[in-house]
Amino acid sequence: MERIEIRDEAITLGQLLKLQGVAGTGADAKDMLAAEAVSVNDAVETRRGAKVRPGDVVDAAGEVFTVVAREA
Repeated sequence: MERIEIRDEAITLGQLLKLQGVAGTGADAKDMLAAEAVSVNDAVETRRGAKVRPGDVVDAAGEVFTVVAREA
């Protein structure tokens, strides 16, 4: 499973999708979420502003990755 590092204690789901390259723009992220193509910890998520934290597992249109804290 791929890992994606974040520097803060949380990141919005929309930002994470763009950071990971799954969504090219915020509009792309919004469309994916509206289509219920994203889940966080096995629960469908439709909110672009939902907070994702280290330890969370995200499945975005079949691309699965885990969120980890960036080490100092």
